[in-house]
Amino acid sequence: MSNKSITFHNVSPAGFNCMKKKLQDVGVSVPPGNKGELSGQGVAADFEWDGESKLIVTIKKKPFIISYETAAWKISEFVKECHGSPGKTL
Repeated sequence: MSNKSITFHNVSPAGFNCMKKKLQDVGVSVPPGNKGELSGQGVAADFEWDGESKLIVTIKKKPFIISYETAAWKISEFVKECHGSPGKTL
């Protein structure tokens, strides 16, 4: 699988912290700081937030039986729940 990135916009500091907490609440490991690797439930992704509003998530690993689109949708749901806006997939 090639790595694919999703860019989110309008991710405020409160929204970024909300998303990290929600991911941790479902068992996904998220390191402190604005960039790093999140992992859990068979998915691994790098994330980088610019500290203001732009968040880029790059999915590096996912379970074989789950499509990239499903993994991206689930990550998008966490961002939307915390008031971020999905951008485009690269």
